[in-house]
Amino acid sequence: MSHETPSNQVRQFVVGRDDDGIRLDRWFKRHLPQIGFATISRWARTGQIRIDGKRAAPEDRVAKGQTLRVPPGDSIVGIGGGKAARARKPLTEAQLELADSIVLHRDPSAIVINKPPGLATQGGSGTFEHVDGLLDAYANGGPRPRLVHRLDKDTSGVLLVAATPGSAAFFSKRFSGRTAKKVYWALVVGVPSIDEGLIDLPLAKQPGSGGEKMMVDQSEHGQPSKSRYRVIDRAGNRCCWVELQPLTGRTHQLRVHMAAIGHPIVGDGKYGGPDAFLSGSISRKLHLHARRLIIEHPDGTPLDVEAPLPDHMAASLAQLGFEESEGEYIPDPSGEWGREEKKQAAKAHAKDYRKERKGERRGRAETGRSRNDSRRTESRKGPGAKSEAPRKSGPKKGLGSKPSAKPTGPRPAAKAAGKPAGRPAAKPAGKPAGRPSGRPPAPRGQR
Repeated sequence: MSHETPSNQVRQFVVGRDDDGIRLDRWFKRHLPQIGFATISRWARTGQIRIDGKRAAPEDRVAKGQTLRVPPGDSIVGIGGGKAARARKPLTEAQLELADSIVLHRDPSAIVINKPPGLATQGGSGTFEHVDGLLDAYANGGPRPRLVHRLDKDTSGVLLVAATPGSAAFFSKRFSGRTAKKVYWALVVGVPSIDEGLIDLPLAKQPGSGGEKMMVDQSEHGQPSKSRYRVIDRAGNRCCWVELQPLTGRTHQLRVHMAAIGHPIVGDGKYGGPDAFLSGSISRKLHLHARRLIIEHPDGTPLDVEAPLPDHMAASLAQLGFEESEGEYIPDPSGEWGREEKKQAAKAHAKDYRKERKGERRGRAETGRSRNDSRRTESRKGPGAKSEAPRKSGPKKGLGSKPSAKPTGPRPAAKAAGKPAGRPAAKPAGKPAGRPSGRPPAPRGQR
């Protein structure tokens, strides 16, 4: 946005690159938030707002380089319908130092920070220290940067902040479109039986928790949630170091998924209970770190940033004999699965997701075997073999060889589906299986 004229004169603004394509009312919300929508609509109806000299409506979209004419600032006094920008409390020296120390990357569109564990992303009830409260440190006289995604309070690592409103919209679309690649490192209790797999369990908010806790919910209320994992190294059967990639973005997704398959993240008492803590000198803090973020930049190039481990995780890895260099291999995080990966995912799903349904699965298997045996028996008899079913039903009732084949009208599709393999295709679909060729079929209308 270009320099504006004094507030007592008609003001002119040049639309910048970040505002290219947005609605006119959105432009006002970004740059003149004290002007309400009712005022903007009235100015548009009376022709006081113009784009390149032409009348404009609030829903019109602006383009880069266009000149926007806005009435004098004095004309909004006493109109109402707008709101003044809220004054923010100045940051302390300690907050400014913290904000500067956690920056990993900075350019005109993006600011990437390494969020420390224990620092919330946004404020809430009883939360006064958070990343959102530090963003004024990155403004430098321009627009206030904006958060475009979140990390849990106790999770550390890469957090992207948009430097301008335009880049905020750009990055938000990449996250919502699942094209941003997020790679996490974690220590988990125990070792999964399969080294690499896909966890596909729907999640929902746990009732009675006020939305602060999630749970696996396989009803229609559960939201689809997928996480990819890979075992990097293991410390016997005690614990292992894993790489995690959330393919969806649900709250606490990685934590719930790992706990659901019996391997909670070390230090995650919320979802793993007492079993989530290792004995000895391993820290009781959450061992989950957003290691890497790969996302498209507004300039068309990929933005690829890694965050070093927090002190407690680095100490735990060293104590367990893990080398950070072993985790540098990053598989394709696009979510596309090859043939072998699908096999591994299916095995992991069958073992971990259905372990509590063994009885039901065994019953289905026995039913399937009995059906197969029956079909094989019919197939061995051949098309000319006699069947006892016609003798039981008899021609008086007009029933076929199977109870399901009641003469309620022609049902060629149902009879074709039930035909044993190897039966001649030319045989009429309505003729009962095994009926001697010399016996006439029962009348369709009889029961």
